[in-house]
Amino acid sequence: MRHAGWVALAVLGVALVLGSAPAHASKVTERTRQKRAAEAERAELQQKLEALKRDISKTETAKSHAADALSTSEAAISEANRALHELDREQKDAEARLVRLSQQQDQLAKTIAEQQGRLSRLLRDQYVAGNEDRIKLLLSGDNPNRINRELQYMGYVSQAQAKLIDALRANMKAVEDNKAAAQEARDELEEIAQEQREQKAHLEKEKTRRATLLAQLSTKLASQRKEAGNIERDEQRLAGLVDRLAKLIEEQRKSEAAAREKKRQEQLARAKDKSEPQSDRKVSSVKVPAHSPDAIDDDEPPKKLTARNELTPEPGVQARGLDLAFASLKGQLRLPVKGDLVARFGSKRGDGPAWKGLFIRAAEGADVKAVAAGQVIFAEWLRGFGNLIIIDHGGQYMTIYGNNQSVLKRVGDTVRTGDVIASAGNSGGNENSGLYFEMRHQGRAIDPLAWVTIR
Repeated sequence: MRHAGWVALAVLGVALVLGSAPAHASKVTERTRQKRAAEAERAELQQKLEALKRDISKTETAKSHAADALSTSEAAISEANRALHELDREQKDAEARLVRLSQQQDQLAKTIAEQQGRLSRLLRDQYVAGNEDRIKLLLSGDNPNRINRELQYMGYVSQAQAKLIDALRANMKAVEDNKAAAQEARDELEEIAQEQREQKAHLEKEKTRRATLLAQLSTKLASQRKEAGNIERDEQRLAGLVDRLAKLIEEQRKSEAAAREKKRQEQLARAKDKSEPQSDRKVSSVKVPAHSPDAIDDDEPPKKLTARNELTPEPGVQARGLDLAFASLKGQLRLPVKGDLVARFGSKRGDGPAWKGLFIRAAEGADVKAVAAGQVIFAEWLRGFGNLIIIDHGGQYMTIYGNNQSVLKRVGDTVRTGDVIASAGNSGGNENSGLYFEMRHQGRAIDPLAWVTIR
């Protein structure tokens, strides 16, 4: 009976520890907090790009273009598809995390069960040994050697109990942390599912709206597509955008180079200052003018760099990496989408100017892939090119992907060779579904077929 009582007491203690954790309370998930912070950053980038577009539009005539009526709907379709693409990735990440947490929970449960068994056996052994306390043992008048042995044994047992109980408590805490993390992952999945339902409904609504507008504007679009003046204005608009983006990139790179040089000079000055004897240090500190570079003690970069690198790659991905890497890829690139090449660089476009890129006819929704690593510097709707994405590869090389159904990357995103960045379509009033692909170096259009291999 006494043995059963000890075991029951041990199990009850464990159960109390397990039941002592607070219940999970509903809260804002980490995903939501990160998303809000990212949206705030993107809003700042978007303001700069909108100012660019407004500046370019000032030079244009106020004549309406049929494709402009589609701009809101096509941009909304692109945004909804991009959101669904991102949500799908987030869902896979959350599901994988939930699987890992479940596996960890199973392992923790096994460990706790093992520790409970060991604690129960320890308590039982102590009980079988008589469970004599130290005071009774000391006052028993028994053989001192036996008393010493028993006291040592009790000490070992007490230490073992304490270690087991501490380990058990730590694992109980790990179980609760695991449960909280798993609940967080489930909450995120629920959020994602709700957002997916909303985005899908929004997407279907915008697709219907665009189809209606397209039917109404088809005749006008067909006539405007053939006007050489419209094509030239579209090309000038794109050229102006590319030139302005290139200037912003160059300004940012110069600022970063200046900031890095400033920091290097400060580090050299501090190292020199530390290496001097104390007496020399005092003399030099008097002689250095306040405006000298050696007198700078501010570690912070210039204010224009406090915002995240809006339109350029991170310093480590810049000229020394991307510039040389891209220039060495001539003749090795793959076309960004699978399809039929229906227009080549330099070929005549009816009565209009020659093509400055390629048009690849492809099924609507086909994956459009980045031809090389780089950073997205433009990702939105532009008249004549619909949903447009531009990637900077360093060394003043850019690739341009137009007429997309959706752009799946955002400004500032770093992409690798072969990453899916968009889906093919016929946005911007194009009559065929596919992709307009252009390459530029130092702002000048170059023949993509000299850079790609067609297999």
